[in-house]
Amino acid sequence: MSDARQRAALTERAVRAGGAVARDVFRGELTIETKANKNDLVTDADREAQRQVVHTIVQEFPNEAFLTEESFENPGGEDAPDAPTPIQRAGEVVDSVPETGPCWVVDPIDGTANFARGIRLWTTSVAAVDDGETVAAGTYLPSLQDIYTAGPDSATRNGETLVTSQRDDPETFAVGLVAYWAGDRSEQFGALAREVAARFGDSRRFGSFQATLAMVASGELDAAVTTEPITAWDTLAGVKLVEAAGGTVTDPDGSAWSAETDGLVASNGRTHDAVVDSIQAAIE
Repeated sequence: MSDARQRAALTERAVRAGGAVARDVFRGELTIETKANKNDLVTDADREAQRQVVHTIVQEFPNEAFLTEESFENPGGEDAPDAPTPIQRAGEVVDSVPETGPCWVVDPIDGTANFARGIRLWTTSVAAVDDGETVAAGTYLPSLQDIYTAGPDSATRNGETLVTSQRDDPETFAVGLVAYWAGDRSEQFGALAREVAARFGDSRRFGSFQATLAMVASGELDAAVTTEPITAWDTLAGVKLVEAAGGTVTDPDGSAWSAETDGLVASNGRTHDAVVDSIQAAIE
């Protein structure tokens, strides 16, 4: 248990350190590139923030695995070719969460499109995983100065205990629609949006998966849903926050959630079946 507490404390330090790097250049001059498509962005700030997160973690836990959103091409920089880089001090860089052993899952800027446009809603998020279970999580919103953390003993926002909303009437729910929807998936997105609008009080779309899950954990939102493919770095920290705050997270069919499957339903847990039903109606 002491190791879990140590990892929780380190997770908070790491997201603060990485988030500070990104915050320092927010709304400044950025180098922006594209990855899978013209709307899948990465900036130099993503890479620098990730490097700082990894550097912070390996000071305390060297030789452990990392699963990161951004790659580590030329991580040391041309000005220090002989210096050991953070990722060289880490263990294996993996492409999925290992079933055994420790792993750190890092999203240096969740909501890069928001960040690149100067929108304040973006996060630096880290999940500490051990034997496939998330033991600690941190989500930091540097531009808003909010930090959400979860460990073995508690889940907090800015030091105050996190508790999901107490609403149990779906017609009063505010539901976040999350994940990236490609243009050729517009009909599916429209179907889900229509079901949410018909069954719940209102919907929100913020452009940051981790920020949205954090708001479910804090009760600002009552649920968050998607049927699209997801990644561990977009979800693990937020899922830990929601569950630690008393909420429920499942796959779209209501079964046990996994970052390896498509879709996610997170809610305050009070009428989770109703949220699952809305997704099933959209899929059908």
